[in-house]
Amino acid sequence: MTIEDFPEDVPGRPAWLMTLADLALLLVGFFVFVQAAQHLDQNALAKGIREGFGAPASTIVVPVEPMPVAAAAMLNFAPGSAALPSSPTGLIAWAREATRDPRVTLKISGGTDGSATDVDAGTGSGAVLAADRARAVAAELARGKAVAPGRMTIVNTVTANRRSVIVTIGFEGDHTGNRQ
Repeated sequence: MTIEDFPEDVPGRPAWLMTLADLALLLVGFFVFVQAAQHLDQNALAKGIREGFGAPASTIVVPVEPMPVAAAAMLNFAPGSAALPSSPTGLIAWAREATRDPRVTLKISGGTDGSATDVDAGTGSGAVLAADRARAVAAELARGKAVAPGRMTIVNTVTANRRSVIVTIGFEGDHTGNRQ
């Protein structure tokens, strides 16, 4: 290759000016997108973006877990028992105070110690006993009018070594269905 193989520079705009203009347009587009994201329904915005790129409509709904912000516990259940080991008065007072904000929910996690003696007598299952423990605490919270039953979720813990129920509060969002 020789110098004659390359075309001569055509007079006009310098290359850096075109690059600067492209970057400016990208920046303006980004700010338009950010502004639109603040004022539109997030699901409608996502749908519009998918359609704009020719992607199929998404039918997958991913549940959003509330962000945990505090916890309390009922500890030292007897092995194989879902009977509360102590008075729930303190836990009820804590839950009542924690759920004064209507956007707060409770997640009640029952657990077992993983031993052969810490299982449900009827089924021999630790998971059933853990759920029974969580339900016993949830029933006391509902009975004590600490929180409405619809604002509690019962789950089983995956960790062993604790005969307990952990109550976690989480911020769920506003009541219009929008997560914050």
